[in-house]
Amino acid sequence: MDTIPTSINSGLGWSSSSLFQQSNCFNLLSLPLKRKPSLTKFSLTCSAASSSSDPLLVKAARGDPVSRPPAWMMRQAGRYMAAYKKLAEKHPSFRERSETTDLIVEISLQPWKAFRPDGVIIFSDILTPLPAFGIDFDIEDVRGPVIQSPIRSEEGLKVLHAIDFDKLRFVGESLKTLRKEVGGDAAVLGFVGAPWTLATYIVEGGTTRTYTNIKSMCHMAPHILRTLLSHLTKAIADYIVFQVESGAHCIQIFDSWGGQLPPHMWELWSKPYIKEIVNLVKKKCPETPLVLYINGNGGLLERMIDTGVDVIGLDWTVDMADGRRRLGSGIGVQGNVDPAYLFSPLTALTEEIQRVVKCAGPRRHILNLGHGVLVGTPEEAVAHFFDVARSLKFDTVSQNNTANVV
Repeated sequence: MDTIPTSINSGLGWSSSSLFQQSNCFNLLSLPLKRKPSLTKFSLTCSAASSSSDPLLVKAARGDPVSRPPAWMMRQAGRYMAAYKKLAEKHPSFRERSETTDLIVEISLQPWKAFRPDGVIIFSDILTPLPAFGIDFDIEDVRGPVIQSPIRSEEGLKVLHAIDFDKLRFVGESLKTLRKEVGGDAAVLGFVGAPWTLATYIVEGGTTRTYTNIKSMCHMAPHILRTLLSHLTKAIADYIVFQVESGAHCIQIFDSWGGQLPPHMWELWSKPYIKEIVNLVKKKCPETPLVLYINGNGGLLERMIDTGVDVIGLDWTVDMADGRRRLGSGIGVQGNVDPAYLFSPLTALTEEIQRVVKCAGPRRHILNLGHGVLVGTPEEAVAHFFDVARSLKFDTVSQNNTANVV
């Protein structure tokens, strides 16, 4: 299908919507919805200067002018897709699926082939690099990630060592293949967990709802926690560079559990380590955009700016217009459609995408959800999300009118 039925677009023109006439958000032009650009090939570098041939998402992340917002989705490859569920029946182990090159590539490309997003993120997990620097883990069906030997003492720290990339060859090989497969038509995205978030799993021994062990360690054994966080910082910085050198255009840092900290504690126990990662990576790959996403980050937005990342992801509980106003025009924003909108009528989804894009403004915005795609999400809705994104076009006035960004 080349276009979406007329009924879905009727009455939703940018200039005619009373909702947007009353807001400070931007004017856009809505074009016929198109699908799936052709593929091309191009070369790989880590620290090359920005180029007019860069994928749309990279341009937006760097703050270059773009004609429309690039779009991708967190968890865009996964359990909502029939193709993924069929593959998972043959390969029931998540670690097999996320640590086998052929499977990683196949799963990563499933949404690319179906929906043509502007970003293709590698199918992996934030815990994937842990065994490469001394921490083994399992993933159980009910409990999820399990670390049998949590680190809560100086003795536990002795298992840590420098990251061994021989144990992560499947990541590098997968990124190289993805880069070849999508060519210049989409950005290949890598990702990592932030030190605090990884430390929560390592200290707690897996997932937790209370974070009592690691939060008490901040006060009872701060030297142990700082040592662990420092080691994670170096390892994750090296892992980011490894991903970029293997083909990733852009890296997202997930501080998934950073929002569980009071803001002043996040300043002490998460922010400095993220900032150090950014500093280390920018020395080697200065042109690689870095995105920081924290679930529940409404109380942290202004504090996140100083990490040095290029783009800040907003979850769906932050109003995009308010988020943009608080962050200013000098940094990118990503998000932040509520994933539940994908269960709504397509007309409602269209209006919400338009609202978010208008409020984000025409510069430095990557369209995404405010969290990952939910299990059970209709594939039709995901396709519609990307069709709407491709139909949008920033008008000339909005492109030049930077004063309204904030």
